[in-house]
Amino acid sequence: MEYSIIFLPLFGAILSGFFGKIIGDKLSEVFTSFFVIISTFLSFLIFINVITQDYSSNIKIFTWITSGDLQVNWSIKIDALSSVMLVVVGIVSSLVHIYSIGYMAHDESRSRFMSYLSLFTFAMLTLVTSDNFLQLFFGWEGVGLCSYLLIGFWYKKPSANKAAIKAFIVNRVGDLGFALGIFLIFYYFGTVNYSDVFYKVSNFSGMQTNFLGININVITLICLLLFLGSMGKSAQIFLHTWLPDAMEGPTPVSALIHAATMVTAGVFLVVRCSPIFEYSQFALNFVCIIGMMTAFFAATVALVQNDIKKIIAYSTCSQLGYMFFAAGVGAYHVAMFHLFTHAFFKALLFLGSGSVIHSFKKEQDIRLMGGVWKKLPYTWTLMLIGTLALTGFPFLSGYYSKDAIIEFAYLKNSTIGFYAVFVGIFTAVLTSIYSWRLFFKTFHGKYSNNKINIKEIHESPLVMLVPLIALAVGAVLSGFVFKDLFIAGDSGVNFWKKSIFFSNPIVHDHLPIWLLIITPLLVVISIPVSYHLFLKNKKFVSKLAEKHKRVYEFLLNKWYFDEIYNSIFVKMFKKLGLIFWKNCDIKIIDQFGPDGFAKLVKYFSNKAVEFQSGYIYHYAFVMLLGFSILLTYLILI
Repeated sequence: MEYSIIFLPLFGAILSGFFGKIIGDKLSEVFTSFFVIISTFLSFLIFINVITQDYSSNIKIFTWITSGDLQVNWSIKIDALSSVMLVVVGIVSSLVHIYSIGYMAHDESRSRFMSYLSLFTFAMLTLVTSDNFLQLFFGWEGVGLCSYLLIGFWYKKPSANKAAIKAFIVNRVGDLGFALGIFLIFYYFGTVNYSDVFYKVSNFSGMQTNFLGININVITLICLLLFLGSMGKSAQIFLHTWLPDAMEGPTPVSALIHAATMVTAGVFLVVRCSPIFEYSQFALNFVCIIGMMTAFFAATVALVQNDIKKIIAYSTCSQLGYMFFAAGVGAYHVAMFHLFTHAFFKALLFLGSGSVIHSFKKEQDIRLMGGVWKKLPYTWTLMLIGTLALTGFPFLSGYYSKDAIIEFAYLKNSTIGFYAVFVGIFTAVLTSIYSWRLFFKTFHGKYSNNKINIKEIHESPLVMLVPLIALAVGAVLSGFVFKDLFIAGDSGVNFWKKSIFFSNPIVHDHLPIWLLIITPLLVVISIPVSYHLFLKNKKFVSKLAEKHKRVYEFLLNKWYFDEIYNSIFVKMFKKLGLIFWKNCDIKIIDQFGPDGFAKLVKYFSNKAVEFQSGYIYHYAFVMLLGFSILLTYLILI
């Protein structure tokens, strides 16, 4: 069963990628979708076995590397943590595959697209089922490669190429830290296997090392380097700039990458390495601070963006910040609970936005929409459910998981925990405002598109709506159904068992009434407030933006991170590249390398041609010269 879960998507990717032109686009879509659906069904069975029978296993496929004391296997590790990730990845991936059949119906390279989706799924499944850091790194780089291919899928579009390259380069920064962390683990622990590393970690808790001239605790250094990789992959502040640009890829890609797979890999890494992070309070505080900063930053930027997909992308960035500051206060299981619920409503919002874009003939600016809720009744209903879940409206999935993060941060009873509570509540209000802004501007008010007649707006086909309905069910029920299993009292700890390390489990009780009601209350109040601001009194928002023009432009330009990075890094490296290219590459390597040999061969060739004159004495001279060389050689030997 475990073999099928991992390798069926790979088989589908190979079949569609190498034989797509032979079997055709339709069969490629059917086969890849079918294999991923079967993998998802088997993942459900594994998940049920974990819940009911406390199932766990570590299946060795083959020995990958043996060198001295280093032995690395290629294995499939099944425990509570990996089983949850298998279900999340499988559900979202299978629904995205089905959705893509309708969304990409008119694309010329459908088989290639489906192959990339399946390959991405295989890489993510490999990542979450690894039992060692090296296999994890393979899956980590695999999803990075596939994200490059998917973001730049429309390679004839310059902006898509730039976005793919940007995502790849920014992730290399984080991946460098991740790789250094793995090297340090092997250097000190002598192994990269999870079980061995986690068993030995307490022995190194007090050890110091010198890193770049700074004395630092070994465990802290390892945690910070691993988290640097998480910051890149999960688009945390300072390494987040690739995420909004990644919207240049097809909408199904946005849902797959940004809902449950690639961007959640960083959260998974921190939770998987909880036995290491628990021995470094400094690292946990750092994770919490970065998570809080990201949650707040991304929410402020989303307030003023106009691209429907970029608003949801920044929302993803913000929600990932919630997950990280949950992990930073030691509530790893709550971080995973929010990851679980977030996958449903965020995939629903991305695919719902794809349905809107499909209806508007690829238009993504919410200022050019509006007044179409009667034309798109199913999409409207499903986007409404996704918006309510994202904002944490009472009794939907986001309500249970997001509020749980704030509650556990409060129960941490520490200074950083109280800061996290404040940031969490304030960010929840911002989330509600920008979410309703998107919803009202997209579906309500006056129709604002002069290029497309409103009569041409139509509902998406059934093949696109069915995945949305399935995700809507998850967005409504996943929080209520799984809250007791994942986070409630002893049952939460009992479910996760050894897959998550709890050094000091936070007891979820004795919460003040104000904490329980403040976030849902503010979320509910923000609905009529947003309705008034973005539909009934638009002039007030315009005047506010005009009055505080610098603040508005600051947020609209995403805190000028791209401009700052361009000035500090891009221009500098571009100048260095030109210097090395012109002086080293052209003047030295090319001149004395391939170009030099070519000139030398050409010179001797031209001289040789001069002897092909037709005169007998020229040929006699060459024969005499050759005979002299041969005679000299024979005498010397």
